Amino acid sequence: MFTGIVEELGEVVAVENLGDSSRFRLRGPVVTEGAKHGDSIAVNGVCLTVVDTADGEFTADVMAETLNRSSLGALTTGSRVNLERPMALGGRLGGHLVQGHVDGTGTLVERTPGEHWEIVKIALPAALSRYVVEKGSITVDGVSLTVVDAGDAHFTVSLIPTTLALTTLGIKKAGDPVNLEVDVLAKYVERLLGRGAEDRKDLDEITEMDR
Repeated sequence: MFTGIVEELGEVVAVENLGDSSRFRLRGPVVTEGAKHGDSIAVNGVCLTVVDTADGEFTADVMAETLNRSSLGALTTGSRVNLERPMALGGRLGGHLVQGHVDGTGTLVERTPGEHWEIVKIALPAALSRYVVEKGSITVDGVSLTVVDAGDAHFTVSLIPTTLALTTLGIKKAGDPVNLEVDVLAKYVERLLGRGAEDRKDLDEITEMDR
């Protein structure tokens, strides 16, 4: 489990195409400190398993499913990436609960600079828009953000100077893809409410048969 508070702006050192998967080598001295085989590190919001580490770098295998559902397939040597280690049990939840399981990709539409911040508009798939609400939380490329405005096909977020300077969101351009993970609590609520409606329907049918 992650919190969406990026620890380090890392870099892709190499990408090896393995046919139905890819192996990435990434540089991240902060997140690799103490890391070992089998540990998790979020890369642009995608939870990856560490294969090995050496000299401030780590390698991770990325399956076809992940490459297809996220923007990791577009990464090349030299690409900058947001890196975060899992939250330690008992640690502070600085952002919100983030699983590192990307729900889909969005597209950065436009940036509107302010005096001390930027408003960024992002287009998203219609299937995800119902989980995005004003003042709610969403993860964009692994960054926990608060939604400013939510529409049927887009949402906006406000980026403070720290976010602009220390994450990839400061260098993304219009047309660039971003990984999106909606609030998992919203998905659970939807599932439970739907299940409750089905249970009530089943109960009504049973009651009608008993009459």
